[in-house]
Amino acid sequence: MVASVKLQSDRQERIATLASLPVFFDLKGKSVLVAGGSDGAAWKAELLAAAGAEVHVFCPTSELSDVFQEKLDQFVYHDAPWQTAYFKSFALAVGDCETEEEARGFHDRASAAGIPVNVIDKPAFCQFKFGSIVNRSPVVIGISTDGAAPILGQAIRRRIETLLPQSLKSWAELAQTVRAYVTDTLASVQRRNFWERFVDRAFGTGEPDADTMRSLIADADRIRSNAGSTGRVTLVGAGPGDAELLTLKAVRALQAADVILFDDLVSGEVLELARREAKRLLVGKRGGRESCKQEDINATMLAFAKAGKRVVRLKSGDPMIFGRAGEEIAHLNRENIPVDVIPGITAASAMAACLGISLTHRDHAQSVRFITGHSRHGGLPADIDWATVADPRTTTVFYMGGRTAPLISERLISEGLQPSTRVIVVSDVSRATQRNWHGNLANLASGMEKIGYDSPVLIAVGGALAACGNEAVDVSNVTQVPVQAVGFH
Repeated sequence: MVASVKLQSDRQERIATLASLPVFFDLKGKSVLVAGGSDGAAWKAELLAAAGAEVHVFCPTSELSDVFQEKLDQFVYHDAPWQTAYFKSFALAVGDCETEEEARGFHDRASAAGIPVNVIDKPAFCQFKFGSIVNRSPVVIGISTDGAAPILGQAIRRRIETLLPQSLKSWAELAQTVRAYVTDTLASVQRRNFWERFVDRAFGTGEPDADTMRSLIADADRIRSNAGSTGRVTLVGAGPGDAELLTLKAVRALQAADVILFDDLVSGEVLELARREAKRLLVGKRGGRESCKQEDINATMLAFAKAGKRVVRLKSGDPMIFGRAGEEIAHLNRENIPVDVIPGITAASAMAACLGISLTHRDHAQSVRFITGHSRHGGLPADIDWATVADPRTTTVFYMGGRTAPLISERLISEGLQPSTRVIVVSDVSRATQRNWHGNLANLASGMEKIGYDSPVLIAVGGALAACGNEAVDVSNVTQVPVQAVGFH
């Protein structure tokens, strides 16, 4: 492997701290104990029965709620208090206890028998918890807030319910049917290829029909016949930093990747959405700092793709805007490596949304222009028509122009743009550390000094920016803002 490509492990931990470990009990054919006769106990008993357990309910008849009495035929009922139960014969114990003393006694009896215990609404006596559930069985999603905010858990469940089609249940059942054939027929890399195609169909074609099984078998046979085929590379736009700005297609690519080559500016929150098993390699390029060579990045992508891996080249912003995507695509095309592109939100669009401004306000600007703020030699780009850039009816956004800000100001003024033209400088767009400076073209250099050079910046110039913030220019106006503005939530 190329020496200048760094493993992700020296940047952050793969898994953040968990409040509790999500696990799934297989309860089919097992006996479980439910003590108590309240509506809450009835709900827990129904859940356990739905998971295939034989539910033994211990509660005197006089203490059963009306809801519980209507459902008793689903369970094995014992008209007796829980103290009479032989705990060691059960796989789980769930109790509805009124007092702390009773809850402690129930917990201690279960613990002594060596079985996991949950006392409803008494977290101190729970070895496991029930979360909110999204049911597309055999796909089951559990959501926990560790008891801190049950209503939040329910809201998250509702959000997930809207994202997952009801047909997912049928596709998951179909996966169970075809899994043995796929496992016996295909090698490891081929199996992953098959299942990724399967997922694409599951989320894109509605309910499977009578011909779907034959089509899936044909897919497996085609993949097996191309056993020597190479992998592929996907260039993915990571956006400006806020993970919520990723496209759904980008998230799916991250979760399907075998290898992720990511830029230094890609946020940890975005990487958290990637497949845990994926190899992560830092290939960042930052001005004025030690960086990977483009040739090394190209060679690394090529080596992994030729080894049959699904490679994601994760780029900050949009890969097709100042991301050297053209060079990488051309290199992969020359080697006959399949490559596709998933766009991302470029930093200028995120800046406009965050500040609540239109870059093409019809009263001020009829066009918008994105320009790199420096050449490969560090100065201003020499092959730009600066007289055109100085058009007062155009909003111009300079990327990577922090260190050349004084030169940008001088050049635009010399080409006829008014020194009073509005300028905004934004660093760390869309992140919690975002900082803004509002001023004018004549004072851009001093504004850049206030923002600093440690973080990536955008410099926006033009009359349309007058709609942002106070009309009066204040060169000391440097603010650090929480990112809760237009278009983000």
